[in-house]
Parts: sequence; C-alpha cells; structure tokens
Amino acid sequence: MSILINRDTRVITQGITGKTGQFHTRACREYANGRNGFVGGVHPHKAGETFEGIPIYGSVKEAAAQTGATVSVIYVPPPFAAAAIDEAVDAGLELVICITEGIPVRDMIRTRSRLESSRTLLLGPNCPGVITPGELKIGIMPGHIHRKGRIGVVSRSGTLTYEAAGQLAEFGLGQSTVVGIGGDPVSGLKHIDVMRLFNDDPETDAVIMVGEIGGDAEETCARWIKDNMKKPVVGFIAGISAPPGKRMGHAGAIVSGGRGTAQEKLAVMEHCGIKVTRNPGEMGKLLKSVL
Repeated sequence: MSILINRDTRVITQGITGKTGQFHTRACREYANGRNGFVGGVHPHKAGETFEGIPIYGSVKEAAAQTGATVSVIYVPPPFAAAAIDEAVDAGLELVICITEGIPVRDMIRTRSRLESSRTLLLGPNCPGVITPGELKIGIMPGHIHRKGRIGVVSRSGTLTYEAAGQLAEFGLGQSTVVGIGGDPVSGLKHIDVMRLFNDDPETDAVIMVGEIGGDAEETCARWIKDNMKKPVVGFIAGISAPPGKRMGHAGAIVSGGRGTAQEKLAVMEHCGIKVTRNPGEMGKLLKSVL
C-alpha cells in the first residue's frame, strides 16, 4: 500500500519540452516503474512530437484521454504555472503535482478557488513532489536515498524531506510514501490532509512530520492528531532560530505578530502527544525510539 501514487500510477509532464521538465522526467523514468509510469507530455505548440519516446500532446485533456493518465507533474515557468494547474483541474485529473517555484500569489488565490469545487488534489506549488519508494517517484527528490518500508514522511521543507528519508534509511527504516507539500502561502494539500491518508494506510506504521515557521498548519494538524491519529508521529520545525519578522526558506515561512514561531509550534505539538526534536539530525533516531 501507499498514498497518492503507486507502481500503477500513470503520469503526464506539463512542461516536458523545457530543460527542467526533461531532466526530471528522465530521472523519474529511470527510477523503479517510471518507464511505465510516465506516459505523456504536454505542450500546446508541439503536439505530435516526442521526448525520448514519450508522446507530446497539445492539451492535458487530450493527453489524459489518450494515455489514461490520472496525475500531472508541472515544470511550467512561474507566469504560466497557475494556468497549467487550471488546465489539469479542468481535465479532471486526480492529482496535480506542481514543482514550480515563484508563482504569483494572486494567480494561486484564483487557482485555489477553482480547486475547491473540483475533485483534483494539488500538491505544491514549490514542492519536491512525492515518492513511493521502489515503485514510482514524481518530482525532483533523489530516488537513491529512499528505501521501501512502513514509515510515512510529510514535510514543508524540501531539503528536510530528503534528510528525514536518509536518516530513516540509516536506521534500517524504509518509507511507505514521502510527501513534500511545499511551503508557499497559498498551496494545495496541507499536513492534515496527508496525515489523514497515512492514518488510513494499513502499511504505514508511523509518520515523521516536518514543518516550518509561519502560519498555523502544523498546530491545526497536531490537534487533529491528538484526537484522531492511531499511529505514532514525531515532529520537527525548521527555522527554530529565525527571529520574528524574518523570512526563512519558503514564502510561507514568515512569522507575523509573534505567532507561527517554531517554539510555539513545537509546544502545541508536544501538548498534543507528538514526540518532537529540536535537532534536525535526530529525526530518524527519534522515530526509531518510538517504534
């Protein structure tokens, strides 16, 4: 089992003709079942062409109809990325993974509103993507550091997503699915959404939750965990040393009015029964200790 994606998932790449899209599509195809998973690309002016054997279609709707794809990954430049998400939503895809960084907030507010009335889930933007180790990876994470297992990871920080997976592997612990949700202020799936999926997944035994300063998504998720989670959760908050008013990492990692600090988030998480560490180098060790 896994969440969001598995070996049978079929994916199209929006932005497949750009250098970034080509580089990461190639890397994803080379990982596990990627050669069967990545079935098409989209570019409105290059329909009929191919990229290393992958057919390119003129629209997401056409690509989905021809290939049976239910997931899209987006490497479209920031000014056009929100429109690319909209196109995938209009095509009725189940999941859209937007890697693009720097999408204008105004664009994402409009796109987020459209998502609310659709069946499509959005991961990102400004995220590393998602990987089910040994089955399929969609995004920019290094596949070789992951190993198949029963620990879920959900993180706002791309770098700490990789760090958590690497530490788990050092302790002989594989991952069921690793989800990088991104840290933009206007985004799709939050910690709580992914945690619900892990809670319902019979082959996930525990979860590492990595947050960042700014906002209250981690606190909201922690309170849900206290009341609903059936599995142990360990946590870390990036940006512990960031002073109020300073930006750390993602656009959403902004402390405002003294709220959203790492200390505040960690206190709520601890109160809700989550085992937390203040040292990012000990996430794997802490998870191992609670199993």
